[in-house]
Amino acid sequence: MSQLIISVGREFGSGGRVIAEGLAKRFGIPIYDRHLITEVAEKIGVSPEEVEELNEAPNSRLISRKVRGYSNSIEDNIAEMQFDFIRKKAESGESFVVVGRCSETKLKDFSGLVSIFILGDMETKIKRVMEVYEVNEHDAQNLIEKKDKKRKRYHNYHVHMHWGDSRLYDISINSSRLGIDRTIDLLEKYIRARTEE
Repeated sequence: MSQLIISVGREFGSGGRVIAEGLAKRFGIPIYDRHLITEVAEKIGVSPEEVEELNEAPNSRLISRKVRGYSNSIEDNIAEMQFDFIRKKAESGESFVVVGRCSETKLKDFSGLVSIFILGDMETKIKRVMEVYEVNEHDAQNLIEKKDKKRKRYHNYHVHMHWGDSRLYDISINSSRLGIDRTIDLLEKYIRARTEE
């Protein structure tokens, strides 16, 4: 496998982004996550903060519409710009890790794609969110539920299969079982086995 694209979907608090960063380091390839926001912001002439506000947000079905593939929804347009960005990177032959952005589906035609979904036990996710975001247990659980609901709505709006459905991914793994570092170890072994095919 000459090109390697690692797509990482994740539940909030599962450590998915940290795992994606770890895999990018292990394979010596770039990671696209926050970079996509900066790229889109530059193209449309707004601040990254403004794009972040609308990132991975589904549009309002009541006030938005598509005509001949074009949308009047800024949320749709930002999503499409990010999908275009990762498709162009893939078409160029570049190897990379991408976090979210429906990449397990948007890049499914590339033979070098390895798609992963990271999930976790609620108790472990709450503890992690409490530590990372310095919030109490109640706020951590609310944040997890809010973020995952947003990700699910975004994914299910742009893709016809459901977010987190194991059939979308090559491998789904609960990071609570092994912890972050050992989950990265296991995924590295899996990906290396795939690249030997």
